[in-house]
Amino acid sequence: MSVLITGGARSGKSAFAERWCMKHAPSAVYIATAEIYDDEMRERVALHRKQRSDASYAWTTWEEPLRLTEHLKELAGSYQNTPAVLVDCLTLWLSNVLLGAGDDPDNDVITVVEQEIERLVDAVQAYPGLLVLVTNEVGSGIVPEYPLGRQYRDLAGRLNRRVAEISEQVFLVTAGIPVELKSRAYKL
Repeated sequence: MSVLITGGARSGKSAFAERWCMKHAPSAVYIATAEIYDDEMRERVALHRKQRSDASYAWTTWEEPLRLTEHLKELAGSYQNTPAVLVDCLTLWLSNVLLGAGDDPDNDVITVVEQEIERLVDAVQAYPGLLVLVTNEVGSGIVPEYPLGRQYRDLAGRLNRRVAEISEQVFLVTAGIPVELKSRAYKL
């Protein structure tokens, strides 16, 4: 079962995802996709680590900015020993993939990233256990000024839409309030 949790910055997505795992599984693997480039990000990561530690829950943390698909496939092979997996977050992973694809001047960056998105979607769809995925709604604000920002916004929208299509539940968290969306979707 896959669950997608989306919302804006500091909306309470991660806290809700952690509580969801704690309610539905006795332990979980936490795959953190953030890369630490500055002191502010280091503080954010330290806060998340402390919150997990204070929760008195059996988290096993894997820090992996790029190889998310491979880790999900690895965990799928041993899912009986892994009650739940929480990925936080897809949009940080996407940023890492996008910037990495741009390092090779021979790459058609958008094609490379879209292929990685599809590989991830396949891994999510094939995952046999509880899988909770956190992402950001980045397309609800202003149009980014620069081409890379617009590419990222568009790719994040595609990623979120694809993962939402295959997830059993989709939550939007706003002001700390989670609302389940998938069961409320209007069917045409």
